[in-house]
Amino acid sequence: MATQRKITFAGAAGRLEGMLHLPDAAPRAVAVVAHPLPTMGGTMDNKVVTTLAGAFRELGFAALRFNFRGVGESAGSYDQGNGEAQDAIAAANFMRSEYPGLPLIGAGFSFGGYVQVRAAEELQPQHLVLVAPAVGRFAPSTELRTGMPQVPADTLLIHGDLDEVVELDAVLHWARPQQLPIVVLAGADHFFHGRLTQIRQIVARHFGVRP
Repeated sequence: MATQRKITFAGAAGRLEGMLHLPDAAPRAVAVVAHPLPTMGGTMDNKVVTTLAGAFRELGFAALRFNFRGVGESAGSYDQGNGEAQDAIAAANFMRSEYPGLPLIGAGFSFGGYVQVRAAEELQPQHLVLVAPAVGRFAPSTELRTGMPQVPADTLLIHGDLDEVVELDAVLHWARPQQLPIVVLAGADHFFHGRLTQIRQIVARHFGVRP
C-alpha cells in the first residue's frame, strides 16, 4: 500500500487538493494538518506541515495535509481565515467520511493553527496540535481579545521563544486564562529551523508513544 497519495475533495469554494499519508496498518485515528499563511507563501508542502503529517502517520493515523482555497490546485481565493476555516471543516468531514468512527485530530502551523482553532468550534476534534499558532494576528475575537477562541485543556501547544512572527508573550496571554500548558523550545524561531525532529518527538510523546 502506498504511504501517500494525492487526492481532491469538495470544499465550499470548489475542489481542494491534498496529500493523504497512510500508516502501514489500518489507521486508529485521522488527522488534518493546516498550513501557514497563503499570502506569505504558505502551502501544504511547508516543512512543519509535512513533519506533522509524517509524525501522525508514524503514530498509526491517516493524515491529510491540504491546500487552502486559492493555493496550488485548490479552487477559490484567500479569505482572511473565514473561508479557510470552512476548508478545514471540509477536510475533516472528508476524512470522517473515508474513515468513519475514528478520533479526529486537528493540527496546524501558524495561520493554520488559527484556522484549526476556529474550525474546532464546529468539528469538536478529540485533540488539537498547534505549532506557533497565529495568536492576535487576525480579526479580534470577543473571546480573550486575541482573535482566538478557547481550546480544550489537553491541546498540544508548541512555540519557540525566539519566534519573530508570533511573539511568545502573545501566546502566553491567550493561554494563561485557559491554564494551557505550552511546550517552549528554547532558541527556536517561527519556522523551527533545525528543530523538526524535536517537533516530531514532542507529538509522539503527547500521544503516548516513546520516539
